[in-house]
Amino acid sequence: MDVLTAGEAMMALRATGPIRLGSGFTTSIAGAESNVAIGLSRLGHTAAWAGRVGTDEAGHLVTRTLGAEGVDVSAVRRDGTAPTGVIMFEQRLPDVTRVQYLRAGSAGSRLCPDDVEALPFEPRIVHVTGITPALGASCRDAVTALCRLARSRNAQISLDLNHRPRLWTREAAAEALAPLAAGADHVIASPDELALLGSGPPESIAARLLDGGVTEVVVKNGDEARSYTADGTRTVPAHRVNPVDSIGAGDGFVAGYLSGLLDGLDAEARLRRAHTVGAFAVLTRGDWEGLPRRDELDLIGLPEGAALR
Repeated sequence: MDVLTAGEAMMALRATGPIRLGSGFTTSIAGAESNVAIGLSRLGHTAAWAGRVGTDEAGHLVTRTLGAEGVDVSAVRRDGTAPTGVIMFEQRLPDVTRVQYLRAGSAGSRLCPDDVEALPFEPRIVHVTGITPALGASCRDAVTALCRLARSRNAQISLDLNHRPRLWTREAAAEALAPLAAGADHVIASPDELALLGSGPPESIAARLLDGGVTEVVVKNGDEARSYTADGTRTVPAHRVNPVDSIGAGDGFVAGYLSGLLDGLDAEARLRRAHTVGAFAVLTRGDWEGLPRRDELDLIGLPEGAALR
């Protein structure tokens, strides 16, 4: 297994118009960790996703979709006492998306250490995000347990801080995420998210993390991304594209970065692949639907209007 990840995946409802006017919906799934797993699978890597879903149809949608995308869902637990979470997207303006969560008391929010402590995988990388710890104490404990599992099986730990201010305060996020970051091998964040881990400019915070044992800190900052390692700092500009839907860009970036890491690419090449996968993500509506397969990675560089015949 190349990558093991865990978190909450939800049924995604995308409105075709204003919700309060009785909009119709298209149905899919969404979730930061499951998006990354799909992205890696499409790039030819083996990925497993662990989590809880309800015994409802939404839960079956989650596992069926992930399975169809080649993601291992054998460790998913079905909770007969809680529903699968729901997320609704409303494109209120051409470049403004409103997101509403219906996840309080969901099966995914009940993830606990027992769900992950004995997973039957030997992954090269365990990937976690800052979203799952925000869902409750049991989820925070589950992420900690998953990181312990990674260490016991000599897997690298990847952490995407992925701060969601509607889920918890910056103070609560900082308290929970700082120890996770300190114990990770690879930390991925925006400059604002990185500031959860300390004061000062991103390069100062990154330097402190590297001094504490982190191997690499990746900072995404809109039109560029930077990699901080003991060997120095590398900056790679993002692709210039006209986004159709910005949701899922960060998860695509992470999938591309982890793919490059698994392939043994150097820091600059990892960032280039991360930017490429992120660009694919925003050029199609949906969290993961536009993520590329390996033989499509070069399409981003083709001239506008190119036809492949």
